[in-house]
Amino acid sequence: MKAILKYTVLLFALFFAVSCKKGADPSPVTPPPVTPPVVPGAPVNYLQLAKETHNFTVNNLLTGSYSYRANTTSKAANCFEWYNVSQIYADAAMVAAGESSYLVYMNNTFKFMENMWDKKDLRGGYFASVNLDGSGAGGDKYVDDNALSGMVYLEAYEVTTGADKQAYLAKAKACADWLINSGLWDNVYGGGFYWNTLKPEKPTQTNGLTLQLFAKLYGLTGESIYRDWARQVDAWLSAKMFDTNTGLYIWKIDGAGEGLKHTEKFTYDNAIMVEAFLIYSKVMNDPAYLTKAQNLGRAMNTTLWNALYKGYVFNTAESRINPAWCAWGSQAMIRLYEADKNESWLVYAKENINRLNIANRNTTNLGYYFFAGFDGQNRSTEMETVDQAWMQRLQAMLSKY
Repeated sequence: MKAILKYTVLLFALFFAVSCKKGADPSPVTPPPVTPPVVPGAPVNYLQLAKETHNFTVNNLLTGSYSYRANTTSKAANCFEWYNVSQIYADAAMVAAGESSYLVYMNNTFKFMENMWDKKDLRGGYFASVNLDGSGAGGDKYVDDNALSGMVYLEAYEVTTGADKQAYLAKAKACADWLINSGLWDNVYGGGFYWNTLKPEKPTQTNGLTLQLFAKLYGLTGESIYRDWARQVDAWLSAKMFDTNTGLYIWKIDGAGEGLKHTEKFTYDNAIMVEAFLIYSKVMNDPAYLTKAQNLGRAMNTTLWNALYKGYVFNTAESRINPAWCAWGSQAMIRLYEADKNESWLVYAKENINRLNIANRNTTNLGYYFFAGFDGQNRSTEMETVDQAWMQRLQAMLSKY
């Protein structure tokens, strides 16, 4: 899931071509009245914006199989794991906001995801890519994608009942169990999970997502194996990836021997770690981790915040912003507010989403561009499913506040 970016070059290792057959699309959704453009300082109807984003997704990206095209342009015949589960995440947030009609989208895409599970390997795990109709699953498996899938399913678990609820919990555990048995944690660089089955590097976000999943599963199940893995991942991240000068976590470590540390700072790496610490604090009953989360949030707002435009940078080497990776910063701020009720976190959360609405939103079709400058210039042409998902999700979350 990490955008492999060196200054202005963005490479997606999981974006490989897959020949796909399109399923019959569901009937288009009639959009509700369009909200006015976001104006700095004006009240914002976040739930309405979330609904409009969902309508764009249904009309442009959803297939008859309840999979999602990766984007509207170059990857319209591709379907990616973390894009699909991000949309489930978005729909779960809508259900949590009182919109129960989104359950059908959430549950049907969850069923589609079974096409991506490796059934030939007893350990399982999700493949990164599949055809739109569910055929042809293959390629590499990504630790961060599988860990995120588990976290998504645990949120879906919270907003469902009966057999659906138990199915989400079971699959979240299956994702965690694949992580444990995948062989992608070793002693290179003193530990840590590799990004994927090619073992190219060990990033913060990959390990931070596993920390979230292990800690949350321990809290739900009481099974000591998840507690032990959470402690192990946390210790490695603190020892290897934390930059004491900035109070932030670095991008990744790779290379031979002791490894080369890439010290760029990404908003979503650190947002993931904020949430990981908050979960850890709660399930381990350790208030020190609440303090760690608060300190990390403050460091984000010192180094990763653009004070002129009032939004989070993608990373410290990139001048454009992205709806998924930058919106993750708002999720961290919302989680901090939910933990300590300090309303200053919500100010950052809202201003960041407002900036993405100004910079990345097409006011005609109501979709979000992959990248844009803080001022809304220099927009890329792609509209990615994952970006729509995260904007839908964060605006649904903010609608409660």
